[in-house]
Amino acid sequence: MVSYKDLGLVNTRDMFAKAIKGGYAIPAFNFNNMEQMQAIISACVECSSPVILQVSSGARKYANQTLLRYMAQGAVEYAKELGKNIPICLHLDHGNSFELCKSCIDMGFSSVMIDGSALPYEENVALTKKVVEYAHQFDVTVEGELGVLAGVEDEVASEHSHYTDPADVEDFVKKTGVDSLAISIGTSHGANKFKPEQCTRNAEGILLPPPLRFDILKEIEKRIPGFPIVLHGSSSVPQEYVKIINTHGGALKDAVGIPEDQLREAAKSAVCKINIDSDGRLAMTAAVRKVFVEHPAEFDPRKYLGPARDELKKLYIHKCENVLGSAGKAE
Repeated sequence: MVSYKDLGLVNTRDMFAKAIKGGYAIPAFNFNNMEQMQAIISACVECSSPVILQVSSGARKYANQTLLRYMAQGAVEYAKELGKNIPICLHLDHGNSFELCKSCIDMGFSSVMIDGSALPYEENVALTKKVVEYAHQFDVTVEGELGVLAGVEDEVASEHSHYTDPADVEDFVKKTGVDSLAISIGTSHGANKFKPEQCTRNAEGILLPPPLRFDILKEIEKRIPGFPIVLHGSSSVPQEYVKIINTHGGALKDAVGIPEDQLREAAKSAVCKINIDSDGRLAMTAAVRKVFVEHPAEFDPRKYLGPARDELKKLYIHKCENVLGSAGKAE
């Protein structure tokens, strides 16, 4: 058993309380390699933002659970070296079983998500409650989910979405004891979040997705006032990255994300954690493809992973400062 506190990590309880009170959201950035971690920490230190380092089940398998734990511990020390002891949480994204959540808790994670949203309601309640009861013994916070997001990201996939029913949230929170709740109000996983026929085009011909269901969010806030809400699938799919990828040998079609102004509006509410993964993948891929096309003789990984890391850092600073409102909140 490894305690996250011995690694210098924090859980989400205090983070979320401050975010709700301050009208901003904590960035939850996914990572599975060193360059991503470096970019996240250097960006959040530079703009003084608390941060949640997210690890999916697939990332854990890819990078190795032991290495990830020490990378998270290294992230804490790296932030101090850069001059700020910002709050850093290590969070399991989309845990799909009690065993996976328990393993992460035992290996030093400070927060876990148990995603039983695809199960019948009572089964979701029972599974979430079981994880909460185990996690709270070690002061680890737990995120549950009601409602299903469409799209594909790592091992999470669903063709269809259904919105969270506000009538369920109070009962779910009370029965499970979860610390935060992921809801479905129109976000979606992956870079291809919406089909073109679901979108409209603006004057510049850019596809615009259906607006988020803020009416559902407001009703949920009424039913569980002050309770921490989470948005998954909240990448905005910057079209400049899509263009770079496609003009440098890529083939991304109909890549549409969530408009950043809608995410900023959500961050001013009880939404205190916003997950961003696909935008980071796009930034890295755009930078790497650009190097490969412009310098085809290059074979030193540092020469293409370095620019990818720099582009990631720029993206994360933008998210903290202009979208989530978390910049300056680690002071």
